Amino acid sequence: MPMGEIKGPESVKVFAGVLYRDEAVLERAVAELRKRLGKIAVKSPVYDFTFTDYYEKEMGAGLKKVFIGFEAPADPGRLAEIKVATNEMEDRFSVPSGGVRKRAVNIDPGYVDSAKVVLATTKDRGHRIYLGSGVYGEVTLIYSGGRWQPLPWTYPDYRTSLASRFFTGLRNL
Repeated sequence: MPMGEIKGPESVKVFAGVLYRDEAVLERAVAELRKRLGKIAVKSPVYDFTFTDYYEKEMGAGLKKVFIGFEAPADPGRLAEIKVATNEMEDRFSVPSGGVRKRAVNIDPGYVDSAKVVLATTKDRGHRIYLGSGVYGEVTLIYSGGRWQPLPWTYPDYRTSLASRFFTGLRNL
């Protein structure tokens, strides 16, 4: 049996899920993301983030979220580098509170290709693979049968029709 040919990956579209409370912080974060990732191609509507209270202790109540997709094709091998950069942005926007710094924004980058949505995370789990620099990748949606299919670990907001429309729009660019 012949050996498989090693070849590079197809380009992907990078996105970021941005969780925030203060509109001014969102605007600053989006400006930094544009500098780092280029022109914005598509944005989801802003939505109330009521899927979990996990972030409220650190970021406060009344959180909102938006998905932002970038126009420039990217190498999927850059995902760890992008996650490190977004973590640095989160640190810069953090605010002192009770002797510790708390995030004012949570930026979760990932990418979309024709078959899947991949998220970057710093938390290892059984279904995640190591990408480098302390970052793991997770396939969170699969495109099959003309629609996005969630997996057992897919976060609730990624299962919504809003997310599906956003990722389809970015996928089709």
